[in-house]
Amino acid sequence: MTFGEQPAYLRVAGDLRKKIVDGSLPPHTRLPSQARIREEYGVSDTVALEARKVLMAEGLVEGRSGSGTYVRERPVPRRVSRSGYRPSGGATPFRQEQADASVRGTWESSSEQAEAGSVIAERLGIKTGERVMRTKYLFREAGEPMMLSTSWEPLALTGRTPVMLPEEGPLGGMGVVERMRAIDIIVDNVTEEVGARPGLAEELHLLGGVPGHVVLVVQRTYYASGRPVETADLVIPADRYRVAYHLPVK
Repeated sequence: MTFGEQPAYLRVAGDLRKKIVDGSLPPHTRLPSQARIREEYGVSDTVALEARKVLMAEGLVEGRSGSGTYVRERPVPRRVSRSGYRPSGGATPFRQEQADASVRGTWESSSEQAEAGSVIAERLGIKTGERVMRTKYLFREAGEPMMLSTSWEPLALTGRTPVMLPEEGPLGGMGVVERMRAIDIIVDNVTEEVGARPGLAEELHLLGGVPGHVVLVVQRTYYASGRPVETADLVIPADRYRVAYHLPVK
């Protein structure tokens, strides 16, 4: 194979992808069978199978038990708005992660004490094994899962305070900035790093995705006078959402 020449399975997948994108194979249409692909493109069963696997990994088609492989409906991406701005009246966990005030959502959460692993300890500036409060969230928009979040807060800061449990107590259900202010910790900075990776099986199960789907991961850390006070991983399905930032000009 010369430089630039694609393997046969990628050429077949590329042609089928083009038909899906231009509407020749519209949503809910059954993908040509492995035998049909073999005959139409003059390739082996192995090449036909690998081409179908590529389209499935890209999220363009889905298998239906006992029925075959079908073209998936292509969702119109919605926006997750990110902003360091917080309303003066306080922010809920949902509004903290979705700054677009026109979007309404709900969330489920659970908190437990845990030991910080090496990665989280480094992000929080603490020692590996120190105790943290770990809170897991599932956010929904119009009843549809839209985002997962796992946050970690050092118990050296929040332990034995009214805000130790993010979803309980007098400030339960408020955002990090408001909760920290209640214990005289003033959050003055936030950093976010955005990346992408294949979703983990448990993540895609909760988000309603299929194996192979890509997720966006936002690593967010809040600081008070240079000290990390909370860090979180936000997981967002990349086929349904885009992350947009509102960055005020100073």
